[in-house]
Amino acid sequence: MDEKEVYRQKLEAQLDEWKADIDKLKAKASGAGAEAQIALNEQVETLEKRLGAAREKLSELASANDQAWEGAKREAESAW
Repeated sequence: MDEKEVYRQKLEAQLDEWKADIDKLKAKASGAGAEAQIALNEQVETLEKRLGAAREKLSELASANDQAWEGAKREAESAW
C-alpha cells in the first residue's frame, strides 16, 4: 500500500470518528432543554459543515495525481 492510500485511510478514519462525535452531540441535544438544544443544534450544524468541507478535501486528495498530491496533502492538513 502506498503512502497516499495509507494517508487517505487515516483521514477517513478521523472523519468517521468526528461523525460519531457529531451523532453523540445530536443525541445530547435531543435530551436538553430548549435553550441548550438550540445552542447544541447550532454547534452540530457548524460541525457538519466543517465535516463536509473536510470530506471534500479528502476527495480532492484521493483524486490528485502524484505530482499534485503533496500540494493537496498540505491543503488537506491545513483544512483539518
